[in-house]
Amino acid sequence: MVLIHVKNRDQSQFLFESTLSSPVDDLAKSITAIYNGRLKIHRICMEIEELAKHGTLYPPEILGLTEDQVDELKLNDDWGEKCIPSGGFVYNKDPVGRRNGKQPKKEMQEVLNKAVTDAKDMVSKKLVEQGKCLTMRVVQEALNLLKGAVLIVYPMKLPPHDVIRMEFENIEDLTGTQASLEVIDPSTAQIWFCGKEMYRDGRTVGDYVGKIENCKVIMKLSKRGEGPPGREPIMSEEQRKQLMLHAYRRQEELKKLAEDDDDSYLDSRWADNSNLKKSFHGLENISWKHVK
Repeated sequence: MVLIHVKNRDQSQFLFESTLSSPVDDLAKSITAIYNGRLKIHRICMEIEELAKHGTLYPPEILGLTEDQVDELKLNDDWGEKCIPSGGFVYNKDPVGRRNGKQPKKEMQEVLNKAVTDAKDMVSKKLVEQGKCLTMRVVQEALNLLKGAVLIVYPMKLPPHDVIRMEFENIEDLTGTQASLEVIDPSTAQIWFCGKEMYRDGRTVGDYVGKIENCKVIMKLSKRGEGPPGREPIMSEEQRKQLMLHAYRRQEELKKLAEDDDDSYLDSRWADNSNLKKSFHGLENISWKHVK
């Protein structure tokens, strides 16, 4: 198996297992699906954290309006009346004004927050340091975990306009958002190895990485048109820190040697070259007294 360390914009993403015979096109689609899946999980987790604090999302006709404007236009959050969290709720006003403030009670908050924590851990970038590979199956399990937690708290399901439900049903609209800039189209995604693009024209992974099956390589994922990513640094951040630390210690040692460069020791008895001659002639411990 070829162990691939996938990066995007010089940032580690996840480890992925492939084979030399795997077509580059299949590899690109698989890696991009996992990459986009991780983004989806983090988007959902962010929204579920808000759901646990401030309840369900206002309908589109109310979003962006003040309370006075809502009263003046006689608008009503009908779905907010239907979607009541299990065990009831407490009112916690959303300072942003996106959600209706019907916060689930503590027990249900814990269900949602625990699911968020577990899902993030399942697709965390720390898996790279642990040497664990990420698959689409794990991504789907994390999504199912989040979906199950939301169904426990909201058995009647969330309103159809809530972004969490839309994400679960794969009908989310990311147009005009920062998230839309991060998502990569699987059909046009580019993979780079050693600064060169891996063409999706029927070539295999082995055509680029060689004939050694059991190897670990770094590949970078990017959008079409972004150009080749930067080269990998000669040394890692940890190696660079160690090198700087060694240079600093050496500099301090040289400073101490310079400070100790003094010849006062020449006045010592042991440094007298004629000390042995004096001892043979009995000239040691002689005191001189001036006599008038």
